[in-house]
Amino acid sequence: MKQPSATGKPFKRLLLTGGAGNLGRQLRPALAQWADVVRVSDIAPLDDAASHEEVSAVDLADRDAVMRMVEGVDAIVHLGGISIDAPFDDLIEANIRGTYNIYEAARRHGVKRVVFASSNHAIGFHPVTEVLDTDSPHRPDSLYGVTKCFGESLSRYYFDRFGIETVNLRIGSSFEEPKNPRMLVTYLSYRDFIELVRCSLFANRVGHAVVYGASNNPVKWWDNSGAAFLGFRPQDSSEQFNGLFPTTAPTADRDDPAQRFQGGPYVLGEPLERK
Repeated sequence: MKQPSATGKPFKRLLLTGGAGNLGRQLRPALAQWADVVRVSDIAPLDDAASHEEVSAVDLADRDAVMRMVEGVDAIVHLGGISIDAPFDDLIEANIRGTYNIYEAARRHGVKRVVFASSNHAIGFHPVTEVLDTDSPHRPDSLYGVTKCFGESLSRYYFDRFGIETVNLRIGSSFEEPKNPRMLVTYLSYRDFIELVRCSLFANRVGHAVVYGASNNPVKWWDNSGAAFLGFRPQDSSEQFNGLFPTTAPTADRDDPAQRFQGGPYVLGEPLERK
C-alpha cells in the first residue's frame, strides 16, 4: 500500500469502476472519507464530478483506456461489468476481458490492492442444505457466475505471480430491502456493503482473500470465519423484513432446482433482471 496522503486520509487516489451501478452509487460518497481524490468510471452516464472526484466514461474492454485510468491510483474497487446473467458475447467483453485489463493495468502501474466484486453466483449450484466457507469450491449457476469464477482465479494468479492482493467479495443481494424470500438469506444492507469495502481496503495484509457479502441474517448459508482477519462485522439483518413475504408450505415439486440450490432462479437459466 502507498503512503497516506498529506491530508491524513488513508489514500491519495482511489479508483472506483462501475460507479453508475446500484452499489457504485452507494459507495461513491463514502470514498471521499478515505481518499484525497476518487477516480470514478463507468460506461453508463455518471453524475457530475464532486470537487474531490475525477469522472470518466471508460469501456473496460478498451485496454488502452483502462491503462490510462489506472495510472496513479493507490487501490482499485472494481465493481464494473455486467451484474446479471447475459449472452456470453456481452459477458466476455465486460466481465472477462474487462477484468483482465484491470489486473494487467494494476500490474503495470504498481497497484497492490484490488477489491473485486465477485458474486454468490460463483457458488450458486451448492445446495441450500450446505453451509459454505471461504474455501468452498466454485459451482457457478450461470455464465455470469462463470465470469466471477474467472475473476477470482485471475486475481489468484496475479497475487501468486505478481503480489497484487485481492479481496474477492462474493456479494449476496444488496438492495434497500429483499425482493423475494431467498434474499432474506442473501441480504446485504448498503451500510454493511460499505463497511465490507472499507475493511477490504484498510486491512494491512489480505493476500488473496474470499469473503461473503451478507448481513447478519437469521438463516445463513455462508461462514465468514476464514475471513475474520478483515474485521468485517455486519451490523444489519434481514430479520426486520420477515413480514414482507407470507409463510408458505413447500411447493408440490419438492425437487424444484430454484429451491434446492443457493443460486435460486439463476440455476434455471431463465432471463433475469436482478439478483
